[in-house]
Amino acid sequence: MGARKTSGKRTGGKKAKRSGQGQRTGASFAGASFKRSQVLGSGTQTTKINVQAYAAVPTALNSLPRLPQEFTGREDEIAKIESLLDPENGSDAAIGSVAGLPGVGKTTLAHAVGHAALDQGWFTGVQMVNLRGYDPNPVPPEDALEALLRALGVPAEHIPPTLDEREGLYRSQLDALAQEEQRVLILADNASTSDQVRPLLPARHHAVLVTSRHTLPGLGARLFNLHPLQPEAAVDLLRQRLEVAAPGDRRVEDEPVAADELAALCGYLPLALQIVAALLADDPDQPLSERVRMLTDAGTRLGGLDDGERNLRAVFDECLTRLSHQEADLYRLLGLHPGPDISTLAVAALTGQSADKITPLLRQLVRARLLTQNSQARDRWSMHDLLRVHAQEQARITMERDRVPRRRYEQARARLADHYVRHTEAAHTHIRPPDKDVSTLFDGREQALAWFDSERENLLATAHTYARTRTALRLGFSLGRYLELRRRIQDLVTVRTQALEACQALDDAANLGGAWNNLGNALKELRRYAEAHDAHQTALAIFQQTGDTRGQASAWNSLGTDLGSLDRYVEAHDAHQTALALYQQTDDTHGQASAWNNLGVALGELDRYTEAHNAHQTALALYQQTGDIHGEANAWNNLGVALGELDRYTEAHDAQQTALALLEQTGDTHSQAGTWDNIGSVLRELKRYAEAHDAHQTALALYQQTDDARGQARAWDSRGNVLRELKRYAEAHDAHQTALALYQQTDDTRGQAGAWNNLGVALGKLGRHAEAHDAHQTALALFQQSDDTRGQGIAWNNLGTAWRGMERYTEAIEAGEKAVAMLTGQEDWTRSGEAWAEFATTLSAYGAEPTRVREAWEQSALAYTRAGDDEAATTSRTNSENSQAGP
Repeated sequence: MGARKTSGKRTGGKKAKRSGQGQRTGASFAGASFKRSQVLGSGTQTTKINVQAYAAVPTALNSLPRLPQEFTGREDEIAKIESLLDPENGSDAAIGSVAGLPGVGKTTLAHAVGHAALDQGWFTGVQMVNLRGYDPNPVPPEDALEALLRALGVPAEHIPPTLDEREGLYRSQLDALAQEEQRVLILADNASTSDQVRPLLPARHHAVLVTSRHTLPGLGARLFNLHPLQPEAAVDLLRQRLEVAAPGDRRVEDEPVAADELAALCGYLPLALQIVAALLADDPDQPLSERVRMLTDAGTRLGGLDDGERNLRAVFDECLTRLSHQEADLYRLLGLHPGPDISTLAVAALTGQSADKITPLLRQLVRARLLTQNSQARDRWSMHDLLRVHAQEQARITMERDRVPRRRYEQARARLADHYVRHTEAAHTHIRPPDKDVSTLFDGREQALAWFDSERENLLATAHTYARTRTALRLGFSLGRYLELRRRIQDLVTVRTQALEACQALDDAANLGGAWNNLGNALKELRRYAEAHDAHQTALAIFQQTGDTRGQASAWNSLGTDLGSLDRYVEAHDAHQTALALYQQTDDTHGQASAWNNLGVALGELDRYTEAHNAHQTALALYQQTGDIHGEANAWNNLGVALGELDRYTEAHDAQQTALALLEQTGDTHSQAGTWDNIGSVLRELKRYAEAHDAHQTALALYQQTDDARGQARAWDSRGNVLRELKRYAEAHDAHQTALALYQQTDDTRGQAGAWNNLGVALGKLGRHAEAHDAHQTALALFQQSDDTRGQGIAWNNLGTAWRGMERYTEAIEAGEKAVAMLTGQEDWTRSGEAWAEFATTLSAYGAEPTRVREAWEQSALAYTRAGDDEAATTSRTNSENSQAGP
């Protein structure tokens, strides 16, 4: 016997014929009209189906509705399904299944596929059957077969009562159509189980496309996963829907940013977008930005996705009724998680169950399209944004219901927070300086960094959720090193601020000084040097009050770097000296290494290069004692810079190559970028220009990876310098222009001065002397702002060259005199040699006394000799001799 049907079974006699309608026999069905059909329809939830006569021959009736005008963004999906339905691909039955979360547009996509297939001429008709798989009373397969048999022209009195009989008759009807070379596409919409669909599958020739929230693996169908729309398509849907409702509605065009935000708040979900469009159409004066504000609060977002006819919350609520108690409970518990995705281990901590026990439940939620399993990292799971909001609502409702579930959910949250804190602190032990034991939770640095990379957003969300608590404090202290390493500087400032606020809220005097010191270091990375200096001053005062000598040393060391960044090099030098003494008092070898390294940088800025070299040598030896590979790499890098300033370029190159090899071991991409840039500069000095160009290109790519605009500016500027040496002046000009724009973006005055100067040189090489003059004038003014004497000397030298190109020799000679005076005073012998050479060239062009020209060339040769550049010195001497042999 067949199962009891909910509706649609006709119990009367034969249906009366319409006027002009012939007697129907066999597979003929043209001109039929049926009422109260539960399942046969156009894809909407209607209870009346009208079938129009198309011909007096057997043919599959087309029950497709027209597509909404705003249908968009599914071209790729349609093409993939068409490849299945194409009759050229074989005579067997084509079975496809479209799966996706509620509201993603599965039914409309099926309609679109049906229209496309008809347009291709692959089918003589398309039939839709709504299986209502997620209603309280899903359509049983025998009812679906009855509807399809009627549509295929079988009189009601000839439809047998049992499922098996109907299935046999259905396939016979399809075979009859196949023999007449007719092909039918069955769209089985909204199925919830394979059992609902399996009896509808043809044996051959025809095709079935199923839509479901589940994957229905038992069908053996080709699976098509349907995802939310791409952002551009989502905005286009909004625009088109509003224009359909009111031609000339330009709100999307007038507020493009708000339109993007609105689409994102809808999770790019077609149903949500359609609801929002309907609400906007109902209020034509409402700006999109106002609707954005209404949806921004996650607590009320789902309430704002209800247009009176469609309610997204109700759709999601209905999904829960199809879950087991355990699955629904897990769904609600996942609403307690603050981040965008979650690992299996974190779910285990949340639920208090083992990973093995919880994984099958997670997979059931994936099958229900309420959860997504990461295809690359199979132990990670995520929810669509709107489903996550719904899960959060469900968790809140459950917690408000009674004390018992509230206590249980609060315990779950505490377990999850503890999981993140313990693992963060454990991972931190593998990336901090190696002065203590490391945690066994991770096998090593690489695994710890990988864990941080996968959990970063969750950790930040947890710190935010637990603001002003011990959780935020512990995360703020243990996340910082990782965020600094990955150059997530804004996140670094955020977690350091949260840690400080937690210390203050908890009255935690023991950690307060460290929190201020950490915040200052983060602010320094954002180039907020004055604020960083103030934070470190506060930290120092606290450490002095508590008698924390090591803390004082750290604060003095940090203050020194602030002062150096503020161009207060003498004070920076003194601060690092104080830090060094305090680190020595506490026998802190690693701290001493850091202080020596920073002291070397300050000495370099004071042009005390030999002392800087010695300081970096000392730092290097101490870092090697402690086994700190990262610190050792930085010391090698700084040592290379000092060697370069001493014109010991081959040694500088070797030092920086050593630094690079060590940094590659640590995974510090940002520091590798800086080292590549330094290597390029040394290679340029060694006149290995092609290699130098490649090194700067590598530096640029790495800076782009780490989103460091200032680093990119430096790499572009360095690349421009090398391009000039390669006589590729137009490219050099463009590179310096790019560098200048990036320096301006980062408000780096000294960087802008250097870029203007280099840009002027490139313009001069292009014969654009007036523009070159203006660029060097701008550079000079900026160098004067920053009190950079060497920079001013270089700018004066270049100004002299520009004036010479403009044949303004008097100004050129005055500029040259200022340049040689400044650069000689700085004891920058390489640049002094260049300035004297430019001055000699200017004097010669002006027609000055040969003796004066010869003296300038001799001064150039002397300066180059002091710099150790014998080749340049020889060239200047040759020029001197040639000027002596002149008139």
